Amino acid sequence: MKRGRRQRKADKQQLTEAEEWAEDVQEPQQAPPAEPDETGWKTSTAQMSGVARLTRVGVWALIVSGPVFGAVALLGSSSPAQGVAKPAAASTPASATGPAGFASLFVAAYLEAGQGTERDLAPYYSGSIVLSAKPGSREATRSTVIASREIQPGYWSITVAADVTAKDADGKARQLGVQYFRVGVQAAGPAAAGGASKSAAAPAGYAATSLPAQVAAPASLKPGTLVYESDRGTSSADPAVETAEGFLSAYLTGSVELDRYTSPGVRLQAISPAPYSAVKLTGVQDDSTSSEQQKVPADGTELHQLVDVDATDQAGNTASLSYALTLKSRAGRWEVASVDDAPAISASSAPPRSASHHR
Repeated sequence: MKRGRRQRKADKQQLTEAEEWAEDVQEPQQAPPAEPDETGWKTSTAQMSGVARLTRVGVWALIVSGPVFGAVALLGSSSPAQGVAKPAAASTPASATGPAGFASLFVAAYLEAGQGTERDLAPYYSGSIVLSAKPGSREATRSTVIASREIQPGYWSITVAADVTAKDADGKARQLGVQYFRVGVQAAGPAAAGGASKSAAAPAGYAATSLPAQVAAPASLKPGTLVYESDRGTSSADPAVETAEGFLSAYLTGSVELDRYTSPGVRLQAISPAPYSAVKLTGVQDDSTSSEQQKVPADGTELHQLVDVDATDQAGNTASLSYALTLKSRAGRWEVASVDDAPAISASSAPPRSASHHR
């Protein structure tokens, strides 16, 4: 009897202690009778209070550690990716078109100007100048820009070649030949206008920094060796020569369709309107090494030609022209595969060599 009262008192004390540790956990007011488990374990009120205590401690641990885990995750997600290169900002190279055109106009105006007409150069050069030449004593019959270099952002060195004609005291014109003039040009505006502004909407403008300086002509060069080492002649009995002659005649006179001479799938157009009425073959060179020129090789064989012709227009004037062609064999005949952009240079050819200077 006493033993039963002591057991109930102990159970009550344990229940009170459990409630202090787990206020939010609903516990039964009385301990259910212990029931034997198949495993031999018994579940008591005191054991349940221990579980509640552990549950509460675990919940608070998660709450406390949550911000720590969040900070770690945030730092991990905000760290820069390793090995990922940032794309470089694309820079637009400055165009020399505007400064070159301005310099060409300036040189033309400079050659025609003279004493008393210095104001004609004001749109190009605002410096104070006094010219000694007689106005109109020189002129550029034609001119072109042959070199341009950006010295610093927005500042250009432009070289203009001008075919100059001069008049003597009697007013008789005399050709002086091609002369070369270098001009310093400052450009305002965006890169497309030759300037250094970052804004594409910035207004463009140009100004020469001095009068033109006459300079020496650039050196003329000897070209490298071409690949056309075999002379085909002009005989139409040679199938390759016959194809070249027929194609160029159709190309320059429009006498027949080009499809008759071209490879399947090749789309070439004759010059329109036709500039010439007749074409005469004057020479054919190619890169063939075979002495059997009358025989067409296996299908797919390529032949590179340099063809010279004399073309006559409707007025009877003759022009000498040269064309680089690529022919391809098919079904026992040669066909034009392309009109090449330029004659082919041997891969082993040395760079151009200086030959002489223009006078």
